[in-house]
Amino acid sequence: MGTITKKSFDRPDETMDGDKQKVEVVALGGIKLKKVTAEPDWQWSKHVKPVVKTDSCERDHLLYVISGRLASRLDDGQQEEFGPSEIAHIPPGHDGWTVGDEPAVWLEILH
Repeated sequence: MGTITKKSFDRPDETMDGDKQKVEVVALGGIKLKKVTAEPDWQWSKHVKPVVKTDSCERDHLLYVISGRLASRLDDGQQEEFGPSEIAHIPPGHDGWTVGDEPAVWLEILH
């Protein structure tokens, strides 16, 4: 029989602070959950691209927006905006940014 495990983003297993973005990771039950807080004016192509040195984000994202608004544009031009309580799948080959004057906060399942 298994055991119940409890963790909190109040004490994440990993924390990464970037330019206008904070990432907190909790590992639990063989998966990782990532909580991302992106400040107003954050944009992947401005703040992450210079570090990872790819033309666009090459990660596959499955996320749930907690607060604020987030937008993404695929390399083919398809664009969508996401808000609180919305779930998104964003395939590799995209840019993303915070929309508006409040931080965008989302949970992401790392798979």
